[in-house]
Amino acid sequence: MSFVNKLKERWKVQNATQVWLILLVFALTGFSVMFLKRIFRSWPIHEAWWFDLAYYILILPIYNLLLLIYGAIFGQARYFWEFEKRFFARIVSLFGGNK
Repeated sequence: MSFVNKLKERWKVQNATQVWLILLVFALTGFSVMFLKRIFRSWPIHEAWWFDLAYYILILPIYNLLLLIYGAIFGQARYFWEFEKRFFARIVSLFGGNK
């Protein structure tokens, strides 16, 4: 079984094209975040300790927003919306949300 078929089963998508589109969305999102970090690092204040802290706190919502935007552009909005719901449910349960 090819890795595409394994991903298709794991992600519960209909065809290999969706797998490739989902992989493309993850790749574009990662590239975009790297590009944004490079831009922010060019600012003169990037040497301050709080700059790194702010970046790492803000990058999580930015990354997730970019996933939704790219997912919508490539017609995979439903998959990424479900992905985000699962992701945030895990974060909430990690911090004791379901006691």
